[in-house]
Amino acid sequence: MDKNLTRRSFIEKSTLASLGTMFALNGFSQSCVGVKPEFTRLDINIFSKHLQFLNYADMAHAALEMGFDGVDLSVRPKGHVLPGRVKDDLPLAISAIKNVGFEPKMMTSGILSTDEPFARDVLETAAQLGVKFYRLGYYRYPKDKSIPEAISNIANQVKELSILNKEFGIKGAYQNHAGKHVGAAIWEIHKMLKGVENNYMGCQYDIRHATVEGGQSWETGLRLIKPKINTIVLKDFLWVNKNGKWTVQNVPIGKGMVDFKSYFKLLKAYRINVPVSLHCEYDLGGAEHGKKDIAITQKEVFAAIKKDLVAIRELWKSS
Repeated sequence: MDKNLTRRSFIEKSTLASLGTMFALNGFSQSCVGVKPEFTRLDINIFSKHLQFLNYADMAHAALEMGFDGVDLSVRPKGHVLPGRVKDDLPLAISAIKNVGFEPKMMTSGILSTDEPFARDVLETAAQLGVKFYRLGYYRYPKDKSIPEAISNIANQVKELSILNKEFGIKGAYQNHAGKHVGAAIWEIHKMLKGVENNYMGCQYDIRHATVEGGQSWETGLRLIKPKINTIVLKDFLWVNKNGKWTVQNVPIGKGMVDFKSYFKLLKAYRINVPVSLHCEYDLGGAEHGKKDIAITQKEVFAAIKKDLVAIRELWKSS
């Protein structure tokens, strides 16, 4: 890494942050400049799954130099931080993130219940270190229960987690994920979150998965779940025919079927500007799957990820 570039990037980010604070304290508002200041920029964090071939310090520096606003840290089995080592390793990872000027806003966990091993340790440690949001793992439908019964049981687990979140001062988020996971359809998440305090549990909305499942109806699902959205995920895809079977293929941002301009316009209309996690799940030599040994150079991985980031910035600005 170019240390001079890292230092310069850090100073620039620090200056912008200071200006933002000054404007807020002085009542800097839409009426002053004729624009909506909260929509001038997205807060985009790189999912650290794609940088697991790097140690914590190099991961943080790479994210900074690519132009991100932070890191969505993977704290789960096979993640950047293993749950069983969270008390020892999470402080090291968060320290590396803070050392480049980032706030530790987001992390991704595999947590599904307050009763599972390390759940309390992970959430308490993360909250103490300043992490604001965490993503849950994925629930699956048991074969011996009806769908409504299963959702009711899951809703109880989610409510118990929200109570624990309140105790520690951290917010949970459940991601809508295409396929057979619970929450592929937005109405499932809406039911799961019914009666749960928004301040401690919400939805991590994923437009890629919503488009896969919703086709042209994703806008209706977004309208339904919008009060619960506290973080979002960005990625893109195409439907492709392989050997006579239609399947989903992940592609770089703007190269697929996600209508980002319509989506971003709706986010602005709904006044949703929450932390963003960028997922790059197309071929990156194994980095897309969180591999520690990758088949392409680090430079190639960084270039591809940065290209996605630039595409998002441009799409947001033009929407």
